[in-house]
Amino acid sequence: MARFDLGAYIAIARPDHWFKNGFMLLGVLLAFFIEPRLFKEARYLDLFLAVVAACLVASSNYVINEILDAPKDALHPTKKNRPIPSGRICLPLAYLEWLLLALLGLGIAYLLNVAFFLSALGLWISGLIYNIPPIRTKDVPYVDVLTESINNPLRLFLGWFALIPNLVPPLSLIISYWMAGAFFMATKRFAEYRMINDKELAGNYRASFRYYNEERLLLSIFYYAVACAFFFAIFIIRYHLELILVAPLFAGFFVYYLKIGFLPDSPVQRPEHLYKERGLMVYLVVCLVSFIFLLFTRIPILYKFFRVIPNQINPLWEF
Repeated sequence: MARFDLGAYIAIARPDHWFKNGFMLLGVLLAFFIEPRLFKEARYLDLFLAVVAACLVASSNYVINEILDAPKDALHPTKKNRPIPSGRICLPLAYLEWLLLALLGLGIAYLLNVAFFLSALGLWISGLIYNIPPIRTKDVPYVDVLTESINNPLRLFLGWFALIPNLVPPLSLIISYWMAGAFFMATKRFAEYRMINDKELAGNYRASFRYYNEERLLLSIFYYAVACAFFFAIFIIRYHLELILVAPLFAGFFVYYLKIGFLPDSPVQRPEHLYKERGLMVYLVVCLVSFIFLLFTRIPILYKFFRVIPNQINPLWEF
């Protein structure tokens, strides 16, 4: 009877991870920024379907991740209690769940537009590349972080193409968003490595840990943060100088997040539990509100001070 535990099948689809599709928000905001006419168009149904499609495709990836990681999870201090390594799942049914979630999600994506469908398909394929042998980039140092974090720009595409299917968002912001995701993912790896605190056990649990150590992970975290800042600066100068005012807040958020990564059994290992870090959540809200406000605001004196030619995109507000 345990094999037909409905809760277990829901659990491997990880609905508690759907919050990650909040990364689509940047694509939506960027679409409104580039095309202000969208404020006058009621596209709520399209956005709702876009989020549903993204959640279903992401859950398909989570299911295959749970299936293929089960032997390794059995070696982990806490992940051994997940539904598959603990024996509560029938594997053929889990594979069927993986395919059905993908078909349903991609089907909804196709109803929206071709660009959105291709982005959703890219998100699903990235999950295959990350999880399935013989490629399985999850086991390759550095490549594991970069291929997992590419879901960030793919989600940006999903938010953007749900509203603007015939244009491509700025490349500088796409790369910056990718590097931001790599920073968060590398910090997660760093926290996991420190929590296991056993080189051999860590290597048995995750193949990339046979190469990683704390120094290498910290150096990669620094690289991703610098790369993110560099490409974000290009976007700021090219498109909207006002966002330079939010850069110090973002820098502080990265430092705060890394500080939490040093905690014993750090919550960054399980991003779905980060809401318990109230200080971090308050800081995140401040960053988001500041970013959204500045994105749709014009401050002419900044352009005179930095001697930058203003972009011709019309703001909502001007000071």
